[in-house]
Amino acid sequence: MEKHSKEFLRQLYKTMLRIRLCEESFIEPILNGDVHCPVHLYSGEEAVAAGICASLNETDYIFGNHRSHGHFLAKGGSMNELAAEIYCRETGCSRGRGGSMHLIDPDVGMLGSAPIVSGTISLALGAALAASIRKDNRVAVCFFGDGATGEGVLYESLNFAALKKLPIVFVCENNLYATHMPVRECRVENSIYKIAEPFRIESRAIDGNDVLKVYEAGQKAIDKCRVGDGPVFLECLTYRFRGHVGPDDNIQGSHTDIRPKEEVEEWFQKDPIKLLENYLSQNKLVDKETLDEIRREVQNEVDDAHIFAKNSPVPDREELTRDVYR
Repeated sequence: MEKHSKEFLRQLYKTMLRIRLCEESFIEPILNGDVHCPVHLYSGEEAVAAGICASLNETDYIFGNHRSHGHFLAKGGSMNELAAEIYCRETGCSRGRGGSMHLIDPDVGMLGSAPIVSGTISLALGAALAASIRKDNRVAVCFFGDGATGEGVLYESLNFAALKKLPIVFVCENNLYATHMPVRECRVENSIYKIAEPFRIESRAIDGNDVLKVYEAGQKAIDKCRVGDGPVFLECLTYRFRGHVGPDDNIQGSHTDIRPKEEVEEWFQKDPIKLLENYLSQNKLVDKETLDEIRREVQNEVDDAHIFAKNSPVPDREELTRDVYR
């Protein structure tokens, strides 16, 4: 018997599709020069954001990194505001001042993303500490890539979180490359989840392209944190379909991508959206007409978001130093 409702599975699918279609819609504007800020696309990694955020309450906190469009959307952030921010318009979630890598929406618990590697891990730790002191039943999640495991702040945060039993879930999105450096070339131990073991933190590696496995692991981790048995460390094994920054990839013959073509093609066969589509179809949970309807609905939302962004004003030049503190 299926343990997840059809409506829940439909929502997971829609969440991942919203991320994918939104991300892919920026390829042309980036290549045309309509988007001026660096854009790190999340295509291929949708199951991590969708699965983890489906386990969270609106009042729970998440913190992102340079590749956080998916986190923002999965937690409930406005696609209009995301698109406007990427176009650097006044109606963006950061009022057009931050661009693609600085996203925030406190109303849905998205407390910020930043391009500094591991830069938001300590912030998530502070949010978890505050939740623990207030006893408000909130959980904090920090998303970071495999490259962040080379930064000392992660280990300091793991130690403090373990010491105080904080309600925080460390989610490492291991897409096998730190920028263009393969994990195997910069780590002696490639099983990243093991870094939490010396701190006596429960940790495990999961298939980051299987949204149901991510959801189930995330739910267990969040439940543990909510009852005071945190922290938890999850390594989600996944793969980005696009280049480190921008749309470039091996399929387009990009000279900036050193990933073997065979490896890229192998991971395309593990597309998290297609995996869920196959699951839904094989178990007769959602028919093709329903999936097509969801796709049309999402595509319309994406198209409207671009129209909204392009019709929005750019920030006023006279406000250049507003909200800048020194």
